[in-house]
Amino acid sequence: MLDRSTYQTIQTGQPPAAEPVEADLLDLFVTLWRHKWVIAICAAIVGLIVGYYAFAVASPKYVATAALALQARTERVVDLDSVMPGLSTDLPVLNTEIEVIRSRQLLEQLVTELDLLGDPEFNKDLRPEPIISLQRFGLEADPSPATTIDETVSAVADAIAVNNLPSTYVFHIRVKTGDPQKSALIANTLAQLYIEDQIDTRFQATENAIDWLSQRVATLELDIIAKENQVKELRAASQFGSAEALQALNRQSKDMRSRLADIRIRQVSTKARLTRIEALRQGGDVQQAAELADPALDHLAEAVTANTSGLPSQFNARLQNLHAETTAELSRLTQQATGLEASLATLQKAFESQSADLVRLRQLERDANATSVLYETFLARFKETAVQRGLQQADSRILSKATPGEYAEPARVRILAISILLGAVVGAALILFRLRLQTGLFRTAEELEAQSGLPVIGQFPRIQVRDRRQLVPYLRDRPTSVASEAVRNLRTSLLLWDLEAPPQIILISSAVPGEGKTTNAIALAQNLAGLDKRVLLVEGDIRRRTFHQYFPDCPDTGLLAAISGKQPLKQVIRHDAVLGADVLAGETSDVNAADVFSSACFRAFLRELRAHYDHIVIDSPPVLVVPDARIIGQSADAILFSVAWNRTTRTQVADALQQFSSINLSVTGLVLSQIDVARAWKYGGAGGYGTYPQYYDA
Repeated sequence: MLDRSTYQTIQTGQPPAAEPVEADLLDLFVTLWRHKWVIAICAAIVGLIVGYYAFAVASPKYVATAALALQARTERVVDLDSVMPGLSTDLPVLNTEIEVIRSRQLLEQLVTELDLLGDPEFNKDLRPEPIISLQRFGLEADPSPATTIDETVSAVADAIAVNNLPSTYVFHIRVKTGDPQKSALIANTLAQLYIEDQIDTRFQATENAIDWLSQRVATLELDIIAKENQVKELRAASQFGSAEALQALNRQSKDMRSRLADIRIRQVSTKARLTRIEALRQGGDVQQAAELADPALDHLAEAVTANTSGLPSQFNARLQNLHAETTAELSRLTQQATGLEASLATLQKAFESQSADLVRLRQLERDANATSVLYETFLARFKETAVQRGLQQADSRILSKATPGEYAEPARVRILAISILLGAVVGAALILFRLRLQTGLFRTAEELEAQSGLPVIGQFPRIQVRDRRQLVPYLRDRPTSVASEAVRNLRTSLLLWDLEAPPQIILISSAVPGEGKTTNAIALAQNLAGLDKRVLLVEGDIRRRTFHQYFPDCPDTGLLAAISGKQPLKQVIRHDAVLGADVLAGETSDVNAADVFSSACFRAFLRELRAHYDHIVIDSPPVLVVPDARIIGQSADAILFSVAWNRTTRTQVADALQQFSSINLSVTGLVLSQIDVARAWKYGGAGGYGTYPQYYDA
């Protein structure tokens, strides 16, 4: 679509200055104020509908509140640890208690206690069956008793709200029903059921603890007896006397191992001595006899060394004796070691056996002692729990009972006020939506100028005549009417457009048919004739030929005959006394109109008209329908473009102006025609039309 900036760029070759865009809230308020009765009617309709429902149809609801206080510390009659300690005051615990109060278990007890299954407010099966329902048409089976109970409990849950007051241990149970007494009864009953549930829970926990502790005490008692019997049997079967005797065996084993080690050392030494003796006997070095540490043998060895003749018999005899003694010593040591090893093995076996028995005995004794301690603990706990059986108390108490409920809903005055406000908003939305749907149309001269970039030099109101033949008499008989003044404004703007050379040939066109261009052309011709000017009104739209509807006595021949020269101009022109100007109507022809207006005969015809008339007003066809207006416009001094108020679209105007600019034709000005003054005032586009009657009446 061709907007104002684009058109100005085409016309002048320079882009227009940027214009600030801002939301005019005042115009929006004025527009809504002009439609205030629509807004008031919408507000009244919505207010009446919602008010009727709130005051006549909606069932009233009453709220009753019962208060519960959570006991932060539970006083004890006896100073014993409780099997089930008092509730903590942590936030999660408080929230848990709220859910306990609203639990289905308590609500089912509440339904049973108060027989709410027989209350139609909660049991929908007791209400009258609606006219349209699935059950009536057999599309849904009747609910089962379990389903009825579940739905009733759910309905009761929806009527109950439980909350904790901030920074306190106080719960509020709020019940909302259609009866104030019923609301109080349900709130108080639910609070009492919650207290009883706490007591029952504690009592049941105590009974379960007593049963479990009694079983554990009996089991532990039998376990102690069994472990003590095992200790006695082990003591009777074991051979050790005591731990001290076991320590003595351990010391004896150590002494025996020490003696055995000495004997084995002596065995090694004796075997080495015997080896050296055997080496000397077999002819070894005599000087090695010193290693045997035998004085007699050492003396004989020195004698043998001095006597080179050989080893004497005494030396050999001494070696023989030493060999026999050493062999006997080795045999004795071997026997002693064997005896000690056997004794040590027997002693070690006895020590290990008695040591294992002692460890097992001590383990059995520890188990028996531990079981005995556990038995004593459980026995004491069992006695304490048995004492608490009759001392159970609830963790909460009723702080205040609910009184008959107070009216809660519907908030009639508030609903009525909101509904009226909502109705007003709906009315305003409808108005704005309607305006939004019409954003593609022109309702003010400012919008048309802003969109096209051309000045609006005339604004014509809708002329209320029943027949087209009444148009000219209307303009003559009502010279002070709004329409007449609008034509004068257009005439003044047009003539003052160029003071040195006022336009002589004035072309009036539009984008599409029905935009009031013919009415504008006739009104402008009548007004120019009022200045004692010679004026000719030409019907350039020879395809439709509507002048016969305005001027019934027009001749059959007209424009085409004059252009072609078949008839003189004076014979085809008719002077209308009411109009005060000459009229040249079109005529039917097989010749294409565009070809006629493009001919040299037509241009010569216009030059002839210039010589006889001060102003020639040509009513041309719509630009977007046929090219006639653009062809005639080549010879026109001024081009007026008519735009129908609240009818012609922006696209049509932009496309039509583009048609002119494409052949370098400049539109002199725009005329906003067929304005509905009463409606235009609502859109803020009536301009000064509303002031004309008051001005002339004054």
